[in-house]
Amino acid sequence: MADKTFDMIVIGAGPGGYVAAIRGAQLGLSVAIIEREHMGGICLNWGCIPTKALLRSSEVFHLMHRASEFGLSADNISYDLDAVVKRSRGVAAKLNAGIGHLLKKNKVTAIMGEASLVGKNKVSVKTDKGTEVLTGKNVVLATGARARELPGLEADGDLVWTYKTALKPPHMPKKLLVIGSGAIGIEFASFYNTLGADTTVVEVMERILPVEDKEIADFAKKAFKKQGMKIMEKTLVKQLDRGKGKVTAHIESKGKVEKVEFDTVISAVGIVGNVEGLGLEKIGIKEDRSHVVTDQYCRTNIKGIFAIGDLAAPPWLAHKASHEGVMVAELIAGLKPHAVKPESIAGCTYCHPQIASVGYTEAAAKDKGFDIKVGRFPFVGNGKAIALGEPEGIVKTIFDAKTGELLGAHMVGAEVTELIQGYVIGRQLETTEEDLMQTVFPHPTLSEMMHESVLDAYGKVIHI
Repeated sequence: MADKTFDMIVIGAGPGGYVAAIRGAQLGLSVAIIEREHMGGICLNWGCIPTKALLRSSEVFHLMHRASEFGLSADNISYDLDAVVKRSRGVAAKLNAGIGHLLKKNKVTAIMGEASLVGKNKVSVKTDKGTEVLTGKNVVLATGARARELPGLEADGDLVWTYKTALKPPHMPKKLLVIGSGAIGIEFASFYNTLGADTTVVEVMERILPVEDKEIADFAKKAFKKQGMKIMEKTLVKQLDRGKGKVTAHIESKGKVEKVEFDTVISAVGIVGNVEGLGLEKIGIKEDRSHVVTDQYCRTNIKGIFAIGDLAAPPWLAHKASHEGVMVAELIAGLKPHAVKPESIAGCTYCHPQIASVGYTEAAAKDKGFDIKVGRFPFVGNGKAIALGEPEGIVKTIFDAKTGELLGAHMVGAEVTELIQGYVIGRQLETTEEDLMQTVFPHPTLSEMMHESVLDAYGKVIHI
């Protein structure tokens, strides 16, 4: 490589890193990006995108079984798991190739290799051609995270899976145990349950979907149970005994341990940051439980070194990583971007029914001392939802009673992952209930429920 000095070196080409690199290049910085495995990172190759492709297949499969409701007929409905997985991998591969093209188009120097810090602005890169040292006036750490593995519950790729194996399954689970009910656990539970697996979800916390508003999580739980899932809350998987083609799980609930046999286990118990081998300790970068400590502008305690995305603070979401990437590139280029506000970032879970939220839950708003007004509107009161054959769901909005500020919005039901952005924009623009009430929502759309939920918070709801 001719040029070994850059304005910005990015380590990791996931949704945080590659976006930071492109934005930096757009602003006239010389940029290098180093990736050890896949352009696009976990999100594009093993996370957000391929899971959505799988879930779309299970959604279509579910709808095929409901054909008669829509005046249609479909006989001998079945699926080919290998073909479902092949489609999902094809979607990921297409987007992976697209990242390489975007980096090239923006004149970013892309290097496949393993990077580590050997000084404050020195990065050693080990490639298949050998090792070289690059100099970066600024370094952006964007190495992401991986699945947390609990002792005794480690994945083996055969009977016990992480998300990676669940995306390329060696067999179709007949009796499935999912450990953890965050977004990843619930999405895989939803996918395999829809395809016919006898599915049990175990959650150690008080309830499933622990980061969601309680009312929304309770609604989702009822829907999952109706679909045949077994949900176990305040429950711990103590150990897994692995046999030939089966796993015996020791499940502790209310002080009693029960042994239950499964043929497949998916572990989805959180993430750990990819900090190993980066050389952080050499230059004294602060860490907290495998995540790099940063300020609101993603600056570490060492000047000129930034950390973004899953390597840094929560929420651990791809869109937050991308936004941080843009912010850091703009900071390095001398602009004055706004800090990313975690409470204004939406979370989306693509199970059936979908779940989406932004801002404070009702409990969090009360804990923070707000006097609140809460509005709700059910899908069953919306014409478009009825026409779609999706009458199950709810939209909930939470306002500051004093100022009319939209504190939080929480939804469960069809397509809510698309609807939530309306409320995200509302929060970004510091919208009050008055602005939302005066907005004319198009008819017939699911979005009308967003309007009605606001009206309900102020005693003006029309359609319930």
